[in-house]
Amino acid sequence: MAASLRIGVLLSGSGTNFRAIAEACHNGAIDGQVVFVGSDNPRAKGLDYGRRCGIPVFTVDYRSVIRRVCDGTTPTGPSDFVLDDVQAKQSLMPAHSDPGKLKSFLISRAAAEAQLLEKMAAYPFDLLVLAGFMRTLTPYFLDRVNVAPRQLRVMNIHPALLPAFPGIDGYGDTFRYGCKVAGCTVHFVDYGEDTGPIIAQRAFPIRETDTLESIRKRGLQLEWQLYPACIQLFAEGRLRLVKTRLQPPVGQQTSRTVVRIAPDGQTQAP
Repeated sequence: MAASLRIGVLLSGSGTNFRAIAEACHNGAIDGQVVFVGSDNPRAKGLDYGRRCGIPVFTVDYRSVIRRVCDGTTPTGPSDFVLDDVQAKQSLMPAHSDPGKLKSFLISRAAAEAQLLEKMAAYPFDLLVLAGFMRTLTPYFLDRVNVAPRQLRVMNIHPALLPAFPGIDGYGDTFRYGCKVAGCTVHFVDYGEDTGPIIAQRAFPIRETDTLESIRKRGLQLEWQLYPACIQLFAEGRLRLVKTRLQPPVGQQTSRTVVRIAPDGQTQAP
């Protein structure tokens, strides 16, 4: 891995976590630099911040791509897209999903992802971080980023204590369920929705006087600390993927890949 970590960022909105990451790079808390910022939303405010920082930015208009797939203009996806392979790997949608809807979903996302990959190719990177990127990534995309054996290179932050409350509204789900504790999770991205190996978590108690707004505000403050810290661990080569056996076995799954954090000074080979 390069001495200075090259970080790519994908976002969909204001990009507050991107700002925290960029500031951490600037002040030395992360030994790295952001080399590009991409978005599925041409109006994402996070892109404006990237421009002001002099960071290359680009967009892929997912809505337009999906519309072309739905109207039959792009019926088969990218030339290197193999539907059966992607469908067998994905766990974003249940196996019993409507075959037509599943096919349309995978083709449309892969068509957009091919454009993302093409734009990202201009900016070599070591780690891709999702900073409020509101699109699921399919095996088509992930297999083209995670090219080294047993090295995951896509990281995400989720606004809940996974595996509880995956999906788009983690703080809201936590609050509505009546939980006594809320928090955030940084994890690597795998073929499912918020199911990848957990790197680190931070939690805080929910008070009687808390509102959803106050919980989100407190959660964001933790996110801005936790995400840069996890990226720095990656930069130091201290995140190790380890396969562990489940005792007792859970259903058909007998093992799971987890993240071990090596002590300071103990790094793994690139």
